[in-house]
Amino acid sequence: MSESEREIMATRIALLELKDEQQLVREGYELLDEKRILLAAEIRRQLALLAALRRDSAALAKSLRARSEAALARHGIDELWVYPPLSLADERVRMQRSRLFGLALLTANLQFAAPPAQPREQPVNPTPEARACVEAHRQWLARAVELAACCVNLRRLVRDYVRTERRARAIENVLLPEIQSALKLIDEQLEGMDQEEIARLRQRRGEQ
Repeated sequence: MSESEREIMATRIALLELKDEQQLVREGYELLDEKRILLAAEIRRQLALLAALRRDSAALAKSLRARSEAALARHGIDELWVYPPLSLADERVRMQRSRLFGLALLTANLQFAAPPAQPREQPVNPTPEARACVEAHRQWLARAVELAACCVNLRRLVRDYVRTERRARAIENVLLPEIQSALKLIDEQLEGMDQEEIARLRQRRGEQ
């Protein structure tokens, strides 16, 4: 709203309405600020979780490489190539959803069959090295599922935080100063009108 429009609305009612608007905008800013703080806290928590999952994933990847090398040394590339593949037919990804200010956050876990399902095709030459290699892949995959859910959460949280930050800054740096400036302008105009009215009353008394 331009200053000329504010001048037309320079009344007591307009002043009260604008003060009510200012209060509502401040309450909206406080809610956005609270949301911003909670989003930042959740982002920090998810980042800590991401760091822990990455450390675990790196350790599991290292174990996976070592066990794969041991299986390769035991069986050779040709025999290992035709070894029955790992079946995940009995495993399920269990997902839980929670909400933060309407934002959906995920927790995902790979649920293994207990006891682990036997492969449909039995290997010709089963060995401890091959079984250890299979188990290493299962463990690494389970951690990868958790890591993927954490990354999805972080992307959603950061995107929502950026939007919230922009809205909060727009209110703080643009809308509230505009309302304050308009309040000051209307208040000055009303004060000037009051002084003019007082001057007219004094003039009438003087004439009488």
